[in-house]
Formats: sequence, structure tokens, C-alpha cells
Amino acid sequence: MFVSRGLVVGFTVAMAGLVLSGCGTRMNKAPVEDRGTSSSSSAPAPAAQPGVVVGTPIKPLPGAENAGKPGYYTVKPGDTLIRIGLESGQSWKDIARWNNLENANLIEVGQVLRVLPPSAAPAVVASESGVVTRPVTSSSVAPASTPAAAPASAASGAKPAASAASGTVVAVAPATPAPAAAPAGEDELAFIWPASGSLIAGFDEARNKGFDIAGKAGDPVLAAADGRVVYAGAGLRGYGNLVILKHNNTFLTAYAHNQTLLVKEDQAVRKGQKIAEMGNTDADRVKLHFEIRRQGKPVDPTRYLPSR
Repeated sequence: MFVSRGLVVGFTVAMAGLVLSGCGTRMNKAPVEDRGTSSSSSAPAPAAQPGVVVGTPIKPLPGAENAGKPGYYTVKPGDTLIRIGLESGQSWKDIARWNNLENANLIEVGQVLRVLPPSAAPAVVASESGVVTRPVTSSSVAPASTPAAAPASAASGAKPAASAASGTVVAVAPATPAPAAAPAGEDELAFIWPASGSLIAGFDEARNKGFDIAGKAGDPVLAAADGRVVYAGAGLRGYGNLVILKHNNTFLTAYAHNQTLLVKEDQAVRKGQKIAEMGNTDADRVKLHFEIRRQGKPVDPTRYLPSR
């Protein structure tokens, strides 16, 4: 049988085309879904941090709503309730009670604590800013000329102004700076020296917040004025065995580095009463470190102690 060369070539070319066509169909790629641009897709969830549940709101610290308000204190690193009491001129037990603290050792940085009695209204800005608050009771407001009004005025630089209701006084802008010396008869206190030894270090607001008085181990340490013991113990770093007396709404005194404490918290003491024996706890030598604090702020004892 005779088949022309052209027919064979044409048939071969046609078959090759069919084969190539079939192969091309089998090599096509499968369709790809672009999930990144799909309208039903969502952004990836943020990576969870250790100890944090994503999406759970952080619980605010106790008292946070009072931050910055007069009469409140925001806890800072290193604070203890004893130190806060010393810095605010209050008993640590009172602060614990005013804030309903079941455990006085459990306070948190950033927590806001009341440092004035709930029944008192602060006359000036809170003490943590360097300005000291003073409670004013609702039953009476002291006139400008009375000694009771002087501490608030001297601490804040404010002077009294008339009240619209009764003509008694509250506080407004300062007219003159605070006096350099303690006003005569301020809160009717007359301090005495707490020890008879020589003065070995004077007051320096940055480095020494009181007087250091020399002595021998066991020498008597005396209450500088009538008062009540608001702290007796060794819980404040740098002070050793410490006694803190509260004399009134204005003044505290502190007696540090004792070898023996002779009084207990909440005990009433009289001026000149022996409250401790001198020692060197948390100190480089036997001495008494003595502080006078006016509304929590350390002041130069020279302004209040008699010369000798």
C-alpha cells in the first residue's frame, strides 16, 4: 500500500501536537488561595507575655483613684509603712487602720494610702510632693492669730483667709515666706536635749536629718517632750533599735541606734522620761541619732532645742 510522505509527516505532526497538548494540561499549577487578602481573615493575635493573659484588663492598685489628692500618699520602691508614717508624721498603726490593711507588711509600689484621718480635711497639698498636709477637724477651724494655725502656714507658705460661712479662716495664697526660726509657742512645746553627750554631727537636710550625739553604751536616752510611742522596734533600715514619739498633730521625734528600748508602742511618756539606752545598732559607733520632724519633714533641732 502506498502512503505519501506528506501524509505521514502531517499525521506525525498532528499526533505530536495532541501529546504536547495533553502534557501541557497535566502540568498546570493548582489554584492558590490568598488568605492574606481574604475578606474573612483577621489580624494575627499578639504574642502572649509571660504571666499575662491577653485581653484581660489589669486590676488597678488599691486607692489608685486617689493618686495625687491631698492627704494621700503613693507608695514608692523601698517604702515601708513605718517609713511612710515617719515621713507623714503619723503612726503606722493609724495608717494601717485608715486603709483597712489586714497585713501592714503587704503594700505595693503604686498603691495609694490615706495618711490623714478620714474625718480630717487637708489644708494644703499632700506631703509626698514635698509640701505637707495638715488635718483640719470639722468641729473647729483655728483663727490666723492662734498658734495652732501657724504650722500649716509655715509649712506651705499659705496664709489664712476668711470663710464665707462663719468668718473663721481657711487658707489662700502666701503673702510672706515662712520664718527661718520656729514661731514662739508653736503647739506649746518646749523640747529638751535627749542625751547629755557632745554633738558629733549636726543637721544636714541631704545627709543627716537630725543630730548625732556621742555617749557610752547604756547611757540614758530621754523623751524630748511629752508624747505617745508610735513605734518601738528595729524595722526601719539605717536606724537600728528605734523609738518614735508623737507629741501632737505637728511634731514627731525619733531616737535611733539604741542598745535597749524601754517603752512599748501606744505608751504615753513624759518629758525627761528614760525611754531607751544608747547603743550602736545599725551604726559605726555608740551614739544617739535624734530627729525632730515637723508634719513629717525633718527640721534642724537647733531651732527647737535650748542652747547649752
